[in-house]
Amino acid sequence: MTITDHLIAPGATRGETGLALGTAFLGAAAAFALAVHAGYTALTIAVITFVAFDMFGGAVVNATTSAKHHFHRDSRTTRHHLGFVAIHVQPFLLAWATPGFTWATAAAIYATALCCALLITSSPPNLRRPSAFAVTTFALVCVTALLTVPQALAWFAPVLLIKLLLAHLLPVDPHPLPGSPAPAAA
Repeated sequence: MTITDHLIAPGATRGETGLALGTAFLGAAAAFALAVHAGYTALTIAVITFVAFDMFGGAVVNATTSAKHHFHRDSRTTRHHLGFVAIHVQPFLLAWATPGFTWATAAAIYATALCCALLITSSPPNLRRPSAFAVTTFALVCVTALLTVPQALAWFAPVLLIKLLLAHLLPVDPHPLPGSPAPAAA
């Protein structure tokens, strides 16, 4: 296995890899600039930059056809998908490292992601995609309108929810529109 197989997915194309890494680096650079502008310590800036690299890059990685085929192969279950969401403890890492990003906010973001993931994975397969968009839309309202986070981290919860709920939990569409190219084989 190559490093790309681990970071992106087995069989990731050059385009998928370039787009994912480019987005990861641009997201990390933007978060770095915001954190520096906010006057955070070097440790806080490093944590925010690391988290941003993972969030921005992961949102693209999880949306690639290669990753979808890998994460939604026959041996993967709802438990695997919920576990993937559950291991994303970055809200708590940010609460630990960032002044003004409270533990309560971290818990609310984490719980929102988990609850939404449960709702999405329990939706009937034919309604999973629209359910994911419905749930994510309302979750975005909750995390952006009801929670207070430092301005430099206003991007975090929306990108996390997109990465986990829309990019990761949705498989490749098994029923493309007539005339659309067939999905690539795994």
